[in-house]
Amino acid sequence: MYARVLELVDRMVSKTIGGNSVWVRFPPRAPNMPELKYNENFAYVAGVALGDGNLSNPNGRAVRLRVTCDNKYPKLIDRIKKSIKVLLPENQVSLVGRKRNCTDVSCYSNKWEKLLGWRADGGSKYKQKVSIPGWIKIKKIYKIACLKGLIETDGSVYIDRGYEMVIFKTIIPGLAKDVFELIKSLGFQPHIYKLKGNYDLEHNFNRKPSYHVRISKRVREFLDLLQIKKN
Repeated sequence: MYARVLELVDRMVSKTIGGNSVWVRFPPRAPNMPELKYNENFAYVAGVALGDGNLSNPNGRAVRLRVTCDNKYPKLIDRIKKSIKVLLPENQVSLVGRKRNCTDVSCYSNKWEKLLGWRADGGSKYKQKVSIPGWIKIKKIYKIACLKGLIETDGSVYIDRGYEMVIFKTIIPGLAKDVFELIKSLGFQPHIYKLKGNYDLEHNFNRKPSYHVRISKRVREFLDLLQIKKN
């Protein structure tokens, strides 16, 4: 028996070739979602996620982005929350308190994997070899916003022998190279160092080698350009 389908609806009556009525059921249509456009806010959130973000699917229905922040930076926590809300205005963004004086900025959306370029079920960011998306690398304002997100979450500004320094740390070699190249493309002179991994007696595991991207010259100019506000 063949059904002649007149239109796609959740449930409808159709006619067979013999003229008999049959029920035809289709899965509900997915809501029409407007395409997200590349912009500075999107680039900032991408940087934040690459820095201290994590994707998971704890309920088996929706992917969760979790960004873990130190509670001594309340303005940064609020800024990340607001930026995610701007990116996904119809999704709830929550703050979840954790042990060790940390707070998670949490948001569920099945868009996260497509937006960020890695998967919730693919293992760690190290295993998936995450990198800065190509669209960010083609526009200066996107580079600046992404670097801001990366450094505010996984970087630091410190004083060494009376001079300001900026450093970004990661165990992901490709990401370290991306950060190095982005900073260099903005006219600064970063340096990249590889530190050997070692055995962690407290947690009983071997630490992976880490990569440090450091800026030691024209630091104030760099901070003003990115408007770093880790507070």
